[in-house]
Formats: sequence, C-alpha cells, structure tokens
Amino acid sequence: MTKTRGIRVSQDLDREIATEAEAHGTSWSAMSQQLLAEAIRMRRAPGVVFVDGATGRRAVVAGTGLDVWEVIATWKECDGDYEKLRQSYSWLTEPQLRAAIGYYQLYPKEIETRLEREQSWTEDRVRRELPFAVARNPPPAGR
Repeated sequence: MTKTRGIRVSQDLDREIATEAEAHGTSWSAMSQQLLAEAIRMRRAPGVVFVDGATGRRAVVAGTGLDVWEVIATWKECDGDYEKLRQSYSWLTEPQLRAAIGYYQLYPKEIETRLEREQSWTEDRVRRELPFAVARNPPPAGR
C-alpha cells in the first residue's frame, strides 16, 4: 500500500534525484522512495551501505564489499557463536560485524529471503541454468 505525500525539495536535490532516476531507468517518485528507504535503513543500521550489483541493490558491510547475507550465512553456520564468526572474518572490526548482525535483526525477512535464494543453487541447477559456469575438461594437448 502506498500513501501520497507532498514533499518540497531544493532544485539541487530535485536534479540529483532526476539524474539517478534517469540513470536507473525509473521514475523520480520510484527513485525517491528507494533512496528514502535506504537512508532509513542506513540510519537504523550504521555501518551498512547499499550498492548496485548483478542481482540489484543489496546491503553491504561498509568498507568490505561483503554482503550482509554472506556474513549472516557464516554466523548461522557457526550456530550463532560470535567468537567463531570473529575468527571466520578476522579482518573485520567489531563494529563491522555488529553492523551485519544488527541489520539482520532489523530486517530478517530480507536476509532470510536471500539466504533461501542462495541455498537453491544446487550443483545440478548450476549445470542446468548456467552451463557456461561449469568447468570443462580441456582438450588434449596438440589440438
């Protein structure tokens, strides 16, 4: 459900939003809604930012390139043991790990949906849907 609201923005902000909307092939309104939603999530979960990727926008632990879902998948594999998680990501700082866990606690449905999607990629499915990603035996030497 959506609700119509009037909002006043500066000319500069209007241009910035319009530029982003055009670059992403969407409307000013849709881009504004996306930007506001992400801003609220980043404010509620400091240390998490959003980036574009092949699968669309995604939550990433700032300064790492690691998707939040990747950290949470590891945390779950460690049965929620924080010390094991720290050992798995020894190069991450405490605030970075807390940011990922905090984001998950605030937005579990988003992360669970992604985890389910990732688990659906079985070896057979990859072979069937992404045949170019499967290693092939190299041709014999001299051919």
